[in-house]
Amino acid sequence: MKLQLSVFAALLVGHASAVRPLTVNGGNFVNSAGDRFVIVGLAYQPGGASGYDPASGKDPLSDPDVCLRDAAIMQRLGINTIRVYNVNPEVNHDMCMSIFNSVGIYVALDVNSPLDGESIHRHDPQSSYHEGYIKRIYSVVDAFKGYPNLLGFFAGNEVVNDALSASLVPPYIRAIHQNLKGYIAKHATRAIPVGYSAADDPTRRPMWAYLSCGDDADSRTDFYGLNSYQWCGDSTWESSGYQGLVDTFKDTSVPLFFSEFGCNKIRPRPFGEIAVLYSERMISSWSGGLLYEYSQERSDYGIVEIDSNGDARLLKDFDNLQSQYNNINLDLIKTKSVVTTAARHPNCEDTFILQGHSEKFNTSTTLPPNPATDLLEKGSGNANVGKLIPVTQTKTPHKVFTSTGVQIDGIEIKMLKDDETNTPSGENTSSAAVSDGSGGGSGDEKDAAGGLVVSAVSVVGITVVVGFFGLV
Repeated sequence: MKLQLSVFAALLVGHASAVRPLTVNGGNFVNSAGDRFVIVGLAYQPGGASGYDPASGKDPLSDPDVCLRDAAIMQRLGINTIRVYNVNPEVNHDMCMSIFNSVGIYVALDVNSPLDGESIHRHDPQSSYHEGYIKRIYSVVDAFKGYPNLLGFFAGNEVVNDALSASLVPPYIRAIHQNLKGYIAKHATRAIPVGYSAADDPTRRPMWAYLSCGDDADSRTDFYGLNSYQWCGDSTWESSGYQGLVDTFKDTSVPLFFSEFGCNKIRPRPFGEIAVLYSERMISSWSGGLLYEYSQERSDYGIVEIDSNGDARLLKDFDNLQSQYNNINLDLIKTKSVVTTAARHPNCEDTFILQGHSEKFNTSTTLPPNPATDLLEKGSGNANVGKLIPVTQTKTPHKVFTSTGVQIDGIEIKMLKDDETNTPSGENTSSAAVSDGSGGGSGDEKDAAGGLVVSAVSVVGITVVVGFFGLV
């Protein structure tokens, strides 16, 4: 009997189960079964933008041990999506993407990076829109197009954020959409959504209107993210400005979500906006959001602190966020199905795009030509094409501690069945660790040795198979 259970567990661990790829249907993300998908997610860039160094041969999705640790923590938190800002298309991401896939977590990727030649200059877009840049973004597509848990690509992040950039950049952003979607159509086996992440400033509405209008689906955005920090501390619906956001975007013809949120003026953050974002007031027109951010960096937005030896400590923000996620009404989300997704894309007329906007904004739909049409046809030349592989290890080699310094025993990913996504489990990780009498010692007493021991059968077997249900 023990042998049979061991074999059963091993088979489950090695199975490369897959979430359903997502597509866009009007104002919603949907999976292949037609079920609506709402983002419950985090920004994920350990080390911050300064931590991105292509010469190191690493990026946030290249170290399986780190991904195991973070996927196990995120699975307990209850999220279903991460956003990764800077990736190196030349390194292998198979195991990390497979790990996140196995726990039901999608990945949204920015194709740009902060390095010279790998992004569009907001005040001089023409000089930065060149063959080297196109090769960069096509290489990112090649590196990630094979993963079913790739939610989509961000063609830009706050490239338009002032009057000058608004007068110059918009046609380049539509051109990048066109470049990416054209390349995906020729070189990928499925349609992959391409969208934009906007600043929450006076350009937010004209940028949404400009990118989502017209009949040219090749250059039109598939989704629109807003980096919004309006809700701070104990804000209310009336004081936060959320009513204005709902009114502004109520007729969206593409999925709309917070590509960043989580004001940190009050610490620890109570995250009262979670209850509103996933409530009746917003869920009909908004598709959730990505909290900023997972790891504690200099900007002080993190919910998890990572030590130099790779061990992790949950912060009080993690506890508060988990509590808010546990109160999301998943039944309400399911009832707000795709019946409203037959939204019409308005014509690209100035009267629609510039409605209520007094500053200059470039509304031209005459787009700059692709500076690398040969790459569009023959490919980027990146042979590092990712694919799912079996996840054979579920235990993280790193220690994880609660916000009170108690070591958590049994930190390990729990493999989900095919087509399942991760959802809030109702668990309070920090309290559970205390009540379970988990290992002693504070975060200051961590050492790099010693793994965390959990029975493979109990984790991969019945507990997992019946314990998680998809959001969609």
